[in-house]
Amino acid sequence: MSLPRNMMAVEISEYGGPDVLKAITCPVPVPGEGQILIRIDHAGVNRPDALQRAGNYAPPPDASPLPGLEASGFIAAVGPNVTRWKEGDAVTALLPGGGYAEYAVTAAEHALPVPRGMDMDAAAALCETYFTVWTNVFMRGQLQAGERFLLHGGASGIGTTAIQMARLRGARVFVTAGSDKKCAACLALGAERAINYKSEDFVAVMRDAGGANLILDMVGGAYIPRNLNSLAMDGRLVQIAFLEGSHVSMDMMQIMTRRLTVTGSTLRPQSLEAKARIAAALEAEIWPHLESKAIAPVMDSVFPLADAARAHERMESSANIGKIVLKVA
Repeated sequence: MSLPRNMMAVEISEYGGPDVLKAITCPVPVPGEGQILIRIDHAGVNRPDALQRAGNYAPPPDASPLPGLEASGFIAAVGPNVTRWKEGDAVTALLPGGGYAEYAVTAAEHALPVPRGMDMDAAAALCETYFTVWTNVFMRGQLQAGERFLLHGGASGIGTTAIQMARLRGARVFVTAGSDKKCAACLALGAERAINYKSEDFVAVMRDAGGANLILDMVGGAYIPRNLNSLAMDGRLVQIAFLEGSHVSMDMMQIMTRRLTVTGSTLRPQSLEAKARIAAALEAEIWPHLESKAIAPVMDSVFPLADAARAHERMESSANIGKIVLKVA
């Protein structure tokens, strides 16, 4: 198949609010050693895209400056030494950037086959959240069957993914969310207890339950000391974002006296090899459950690529339940 020289994309024209996302025409990227070129069908919208748009999450030096960290689509070309994929294969992929476009390149080992029977819009909602949850809940957090798992932002893309994956592994899932509607959605996905943080104190709820063995948090700020107070003896706190800030003053003594572990990670800066290992683990451990429909991405809304600003507005309003994607093809 002959490729066009240029493509439509959405760029960050300057740092700022959603209105800085502008449609442009730019050259189609060329896959390098070990890379694939994907003709994008749908692209996922994630909080790191908004952070990059605001100037707070710079892409790696060798990555596309365009936003977009995950997409579904079809292989349009392969670079040297790519053996698994061929032109026309349907894939979902983790991207280093560049997803808000008609074509994007990524490492061949960061792509996975679209689960059998899954629509391409849902396939675009997999990689950023599933890679993140697997890394932080199961690799770093070491969540085990029977443990009490507290998850903040239960109705978000990360939250709806983590609820299902944790229940699949036999954990007891507790979540916080900001409305009764969101709490109901979390319970329907398998959460044991959904805490409306506007009317309940999650610290009190978790203490009554015996304390959380693991907490996954993306809020930060004032939640950090409250999270530590919510943990059981030998509990673990995994931090993946700081929507309310990363600076806090607190007494750290309880980390010693209750043997707590505080850790965290970001996905984008990790090595190509580390992301390839995550992809391989997901394909072995989680993809069969996606194909059997035991779990599935929760879809909130689909916007045309040209309306990326509206998609960001919805995400930043926190009105969404589940994932927001852009229709590109």
